[in-house]
Amino acid sequence: MSRIAYVNGRYLPHGYASVHIEDRGYQFADGVYEVIAVHQGSLVDEDLHLARLERSLGELSIDPPMTDGALRVVIGQVLRRNHIKNGMIYLQVTRGSAPRDHAFPTNPGTALVVTARTRRGAPAALMRDGCAVITVPDIRWKRCDIKSISLLPNVLAKQEARSKGAHEAIQVGDDGLITEGSASNIWIVTKDGELITRAADGAILDGVTRRTVMALAKKASLKCVERSFTVAEAQSAAEVFLTATSFNILPVNAIDDVAIKGVPGPFTLKLLATYDEYLGAGEPA
Repeated sequence: MSRIAYVNGRYLPHGYASVHIEDRGYQFADGVYEVIAVHQGSLVDEDLHLARLERSLGELSIDPPMTDGALRVVIGQVLRRNHIKNGMIYLQVTRGSAPRDHAFPTNPGTALVVTARTRRGAPAALMRDGCAVITVPDIRWKRCDIKSISLLPNVLAKQEARSKGAHEAIQVGDDGLITEGSASNIWIVTKDGELITRAADGAILDGVTRRTVMALAKKASLKCVERSFTVAEAQSAAEVFLTATSFNILPVNAIDDVAIKGVPGPFTLKLLATYDEYLGAGEPA
């Protein structure tokens, strides 16, 4: 059965789905996106994702493509038409199509694309043994809090990780402090039992899974601190893990070939169990 995409008011088979050649997302990366996990046929953290989408659009002065209620209907239709039980919903909003010019066009309308695909999740071996990561310089712009479709630095970082046999690239700012992964947030657990992740500032995307894990950690009475940390501190941490919509929580077993002992550790295992319970129950608060 052909996958079905929503493109600017129409539900189309993937082979027939297309955008205008002068779509500003295509020519300028002038747009934003969200990826929402689907678990047992239900959207995970849909409200948080759509709230972040609204914020990103506002930061770039892009009009919403439709009302919140209408967007939820479209997402639900794409989910049902593709018969997704466990997978991902991808939605992208751009400033629309207009003759190419750097300045904002006058009343171009916005463009919306929504797709869905099945997701198998992280391989069992990665969840059991953890993944290796490398560090790379963070060469992105200074508004990483916006979920922009301009992802070339992330693509280059991820490819460097793959070429070196690692699962993820951890980006490091000019100040020597870790920002985030190419497609994930990073966490460490200190030997004193503090759970640490960088504060949500312009240098990172405030990941939805990050926010959920933080709420779950506090509910489980784990001490959670938002602050910056160096590569050396991460390498000497008791535990390290990543969070992202695509895999939820993933243990890290090495950073630049420096082994992280005890993978996955007790904090990571507790959060994994708590997150699994959350998927089955609903709200973390």
